[in-house]
Amino acid sequence: MKYLTEYRNLEATKSYLKLIENTVTQTWKIMEICGGQTHGLVKNGILELLPKKVQMIHGPGCPVCVTPLNLIDKAIELLENGVIVCSFGDMIRVPGSKKSLLEAKAEGGDLRILYSPIEAMKIARNNPDKEVVFFAVGFETTAPANALSVLHAQKEGLKNYSILVSHVLVPPAMEAILDDKFCNINAFLGAGHVCTIMGYKEYIPLSEKYKTPIVITGFEPLDLVQGIYMAVKQLEEGICKVENQYSRAVKKAGNTSAINVINQVFEIGNREWRGIGDIPNSGYILTKAFKDFDAELKFGISNIKAPESANCIAGEVLKGIKKPHECSQFGKACSPSNPLGAPMVSSEGACAAYYHFSSNTI
Repeated sequence: MKYLTEYRNLEATKSYLKLIENTVTQTWKIMEICGGQTHGLVKNGILELLPKKVQMIHGPGCPVCVTPLNLIDKAIELLENGVIVCSFGDMIRVPGSKKSLLEAKAEGGDLRILYSPIEAMKIARNNPDKEVVFFAVGFETTAPANALSVLHAQKEGLKNYSILVSHVLVPPAMEAILDDKFCNINAFLGAGHVCTIMGYKEYIPLSEKYKTPIVITGFEPLDLVQGIYMAVKQLEEGICKVENQYSRAVKKAGNTSAINVINQVFEIGNREWRGIGDIPNSGYILTKAFKDFDAELKFGISNIKAPESANCIAGEVLKGIKKPHECSQFGKACSPSNPLGAPMVSSEGACAAYYHFSSNTI
């Protein structure tokens, strides 16, 4: 399959690993932003094959993992009050403060697992006597489809459709990491899927301000080792710029049609990140013109709060301070069948990647 099989080529991957080994002369810490990249590194054994001087740090690029507890509790509150809640499948087992969406469904809640928010809008159309809410979680990648569902619902005059928004943005999270006084990150692998939508223009000022290389990278083994090599080469040469390894999918300006749809429905606002806290201007919120589709306002659930689990170090994992296996609960009190936090149950979570694929399990 063009653009896929060639990036799974073992010999080409080995050749780039050799290039990295021959290029690196000192220890560099490189953070991969996206959880899909983390899974690719762990699943394909790349972490074990890299030179010891190249240390990969796992970042907060799992949107499910950074969705705060209170938003999951809000979705559960809606279920318990007779609202049809629709969600992507990766959210349903993530624990809230007391239970998960799946557990709320088992207790009688009407939870629908969908592939698209457009399906949720159709459910609202077919059930005019019921309120329907789509749990709109994700980075910039899923925002166009969620925005489009709102535009269609407004056009059709669907008064019983709304969305519970939990959209977060990658560049502000990177800046928050770089601003942290304990930050020791030397370079980033940028999230390829996000940049497919948004492009990479926003990363250029970050790279210049913090003198930090950023390489937009794909997810296959060759993508990852090429991206790491490009980052190491910049670091060794004292260069700091944005490079695009994922050029087969990412353009500098991104997908302008998708961006225009986002900008019609959403504006930038503050967001809470699970385990990290509030990051200013780090998420999307509905504009005033679409406030009628804001489930938090519509159902008066904005004030629901939830404390983080004292036994879960998800925040430290998401900020790259600790690796999953360094948690005392890893593989013991916390497992995919009984997760303490989202990184253990999400398909892009670092803890799940280590649990399923890494030799570092204790």
